[in-house]
Amino acid sequence: MVSKKDKNILWFEELSSKDTELAGGKNASLGEMYSNLTEKGVNIPNGFALTSKAYWNFMEANGLKKKIKEIFKKYKKGNIEDLQKTSKKLRKLILDSPFPEDLEKDIRQAYQKLSKEYGQKNVSIAARSSATSEDSKEASFAGQHETFLNIRGEEEVLNASKKCVASLFLERAISYREEKGFNHMDVALSVGIQKMVRSDIASSGIMFTMDTESGFEDVVLINSIWGIGELIVQGKITPDQFYVFKPTLKEGYDSIIVKNLGRKNKKMVFGDNKENVKEIEVEKSKQLEFSITDEEVLQLAKWACKIEDHYDYPQDIEWAKDGETGKLFIVQSRPETVHAPDKEKTYKEYNLKTDKVPIVEGIAIGDKIGSGKAHIIPDVSEIADFKEGEILVTNMTDPDWVPIMRKASAIITNEGGKSCHAAIVARELGIPTIVGTENGTKILEDGQMITADCTQGLEGKVFEGKIEFDVEEYELEKIPELDTKIMVNIGAPEIAFSSSFLPQEGVGLAREEFIIAEKIRAHPLALYYYEDLKEKKEKLLEKLDISKKKAEEVVKKIEKNTVEHSDKKEFFIKELAEGVSQIAAGFYPKEVIVRFSDFKTNEYKNLIGGELFEDEESNPMLGFRGASRYLDDEFKHAFKMECKAIKRAREKFGLTNISVMVPFCRTIEEGKEVRELIEKFGLGSDDINVYVMCEIPSNVIIADQFLEIFDGMSIGTNDLTQLTLGLDRDNAKIAKVGDERDEAVKKMVAKVIQMCKEKDKYVGICGEAPSTYIKFAKFLMDEGIESMSLNPNVVIKTIMQLAEIKKD
Repeated sequence: MVSKKDKNILWFEELSSKDTELAGGKNASLGEMYSNLTEKGVNIPNGFALTSKAYWNFMEANGLKKKIKEIFKKYKKGNIEDLQKTSKKLRKLILDSPFPEDLEKDIRQAYQKLSKEYGQKNVSIAARSSATSEDSKEASFAGQHETFLNIRGEEEVLNASKKCVASLFLERAISYREEKGFNHMDVALSVGIQKMVRSDIASSGIMFTMDTESGFEDVVLINSIWGIGELIVQGKITPDQFYVFKPTLKEGYDSIIVKNLGRKNKKMVFGDNKENVKEIEVEKSKQLEFSITDEEVLQLAKWACKIEDHYDYPQDIEWAKDGETGKLFIVQSRPETVHAPDKEKTYKEYNLKTDKVPIVEGIAIGDKIGSGKAHIIPDVSEIADFKEGEILVTNMTDPDWVPIMRKASAIITNEGGKSCHAAIVARELGIPTIVGTENGTKILEDGQMITADCTQGLEGKVFEGKIEFDVEEYELEKIPELDTKIMVNIGAPEIAFSSSFLPQEGVGLAREEFIIAEKIRAHPLALYYYEDLKEKKEKLLEKLDISKKKAEEVVKKIEKNTVEHSDKKEFFIKELAEGVSQIAAGFYPKEVIVRFSDFKTNEYKNLIGGELFEDEESNPMLGFRGASRYLDDEFKHAFKMECKAIKRAREKFGLTNISVMVPFCRTIEEGKEVRELIEKFGLGSDDINVYVMCEIPSNVIIADQFLEIFDGMSIGTNDLTQLTLGLDRDNAKIAKVGDERDEAVKKMVAKVIQMCKEKDKYVGICGEAPSTYIKFAKFLMDEGIESMSLNPNVVIKTIMQLAEIKKD
């Protein structure tokens, strides 16, 4: 019996993850999954691999080893022009060399067998390069070698196989091996021949079993586009994006906690006789549809979990949907190489010292800052002029850009999403990168000094000039523990996953305002009455005292902002539920206290359509806000949508760690009525905590009565200070009076803590004071407060300072 090591061809069922030296990382993984996961319901197209034995036989038959060594002897490492010339010589050498007869025969016979298995004369295949050094935990080699799609017929399979072998000596592959310390002559290339999935008439994409930016491991990130998936990696389009929360998915919940529609204006499909694949425009209606259904998202996420569990390591997975059968398939899986689980856990705090407004914005990749001169390069043919330390600015990158990407202090692209080529390479190289700016090459100027900031969550920002910044790195295992629970204040959902790595006990204040202002952007009542505004119903126009023209203007703005939603109320509920869920998922199963909306009248007025529903107030801080709003006959409709969003997060997504909090509740009567309303709108179950903000003197004076209604109190020192001292905190002339350390304010706080402890109710603080004043934080700790909720950027510093004070 012939040993596996002596075979030119091995079928997927003959391969396992132990066979990387025979079939390369990609093909070994395909074999491992085909042999072990198909029986668990994971669909994987069959195929075979040309082994490393076949590669070395090909080399020996043509005397290529010696010739390649001679070419490399003359190669000037680090010289881009010489790299290009050397690569061209090496690839021509391989393409001009014939396959040995026995190898050619083996390839033909294997292809015939695969075609017969699928009942076709010449089955369409994908020819994928799989180097023996790739897809390890240290080096992915992602995109370094070639893949050829929709290949049919024996001759074409032979040609594609040889092109794959030649791609071992592409400029980017040579450069990558040098970067990773691999000897060119120690690496062999296996070619995977896999049944092609008809994703050209359906959809395809990439998924990761963790958040690629933060390393947060409890989500599956799925990217999806119409057609063949190459356009995602190439960064030519922004894909649909989904986050699925793994812990509650495994409990049976439909836990798609984020759904973002991408800009899918192009797709790659099968070509005709002249070209194997081609790009075409996506029809307008399809651009506004998600490219996979919720059921398919959940199916893919479940498969991702099975694959990750099998390998016991985070995975980077490619998938495709067959438009003929409607079935989903996994076509590749490799280890995720950026956020290795066994890396020592540290946390970095960045402080960018600027008040400047960014000149370009996009999607942040990584968590670093880079400064340098912008070098705008429209085409890869011009990369030879790029200098070390410059910032690469271009439309998008593909693997041919890699030789200069590692020289860049930052990268900025017009196109692309979180899984495009620039993003994948930037993460691995540790280079701050901003993708999807749309207009970076137009706004930035060649030679302009700029700073790229990727430290503020999902939003990447480009500033003019070289901006100074500080960075502190902490070893999380060495952070001391306190008796008082330290929680965090979170507004932007995008920072939740990264903030979860802080030493904390959950979220003491999750603000809805950021989600409404940044993601929803429209006044909730404008969305609630959208259809009536659109139809210009006289009764509503008269009630609002507006013209038909004004109604039309608001409707146009709403339509532009909610293009994928015909039901605008559902848009509000979806976006709010997802924003809240992203925060709750980041800290699950620890408690996350979500405060119902606390916009003031002037802030609501700034939202789309806000001017239709908001009156002028001389002092909005003391006006129509908080509980008074929720009980208003008109605003009740908006509050009901808020409650529905929280209900969805808890009941559909399974995020039962969410508690809610009522702000600015002036009287006991308001408290009772709001509590009844919350229950009426579906949040009346016994397992949800309903807290009240303690920010008005009445909350302190009759705290015992408020605690009969609510499950605890969270102290808001900003408003409590203002109302205790009788000042307008927006008035600069008396701003210095507004100090939370005032004796009267401290007595108020101490009384509330004491009363909550007596009643055995929760008491925490979510105001700015403990984040700003360490002595105030010590006062709270001494009074026995249950939790302090701090801004993420001061959590570690405050803990360290309190630990030192406690020692003294």
